[in-house]
Amino acid sequence: MLVKVGSRELELGGPHLTELRSSNDILHDVDAIRNRLQEDGYLLLRDFHKREEVLSARRRILEKIDRMGKLNRDTLLEEGIMADGSKSIFMGGTNEDLPELLNVLNGEHVMRFFDGLMGEKTMTYHYKWLRAVGKGDFTGAHYDIIYMGRGTHNLYTVWSPIGDVNYAMGGLALCLNSHNFEELKATYGKKDSDRDGVGHYTDDPLVITEKFGGKWATTEFRAGDVLIFGMFLMHCSLENTTNHYRLSVDTRYQSASDKIDERWIGKKPKGHFA
Repeated sequence: MLVKVGSRELELGGPHLTELRSSNDILHDVDAIRNRLQEDGYLLLRDFHKREEVLSARRRILEKIDRMGKLNRDTLLEEGIMADGSKSIFMGGTNEDLPELLNVLNGEHVMRFFDGLMGEKTMTYHYKWLRAVGKGDFTGAHYDIIYMGRGTHNLYTVWSPIGDVNYAMGGLALCLNSHNFEELKATYGKKDSDRDGVGHYTDDPLVITEKFGGKWATTEFRAGDVLIFGMFLMHCSLENTTNHYRLSVDTRYQSASDKIDERWIGKKPKGHFA
């Protein structure tokens, strides 16, 4: 099976692309979870969020997109089919108009998980990176640290698909072992997107693996699944080759006592170019 990863078409199960592995079998063993995160650089947790809550948030997001005139009015709202001429929509911010979404991302379940993982009280950034990715679009390969590295580096990303996401809709792909690419961490990983005017490292995933090693991995996702990883794991997305919006959101979690990147907190986070 061929899958469009960034700008490349790769064979799933071939030399460059494999399947992500689930960590649900060790979910209730915090030491094993910590070791897996250190070893693999990521956690894939199936049904981490309550599916019905994610689908409720999905409906509210689609209603918002519909009010923008970006959905095909001749199809069911839940299908999220793009209107003619529509493109990807970035809805980053505090998303206070979407309480169903915040209930998922800020709820007791996820905060309790991170309190246990980090062994202390944790917090989440007020800013949420909510996206509706349209046909033909993808996210290039990058480290998250360049976008939020002014606070602690002991910070975790949670990528949550807001709905079921098959290969064609463009889920996330991770570069295995890239959290150990010391040369890349010491160069690109030292950049600041605002200060240095940099963004994605590349749109071609093989540029990374041919130079530094590793292998790309992805999977299909269901509403409720999450991917959790640190600031130095190279990742990108598959291209959305359908006419359905791929809804997803990135959230960040860290120790409440650690230094915080002030661009992403408060009632009106400053964001980039602050």
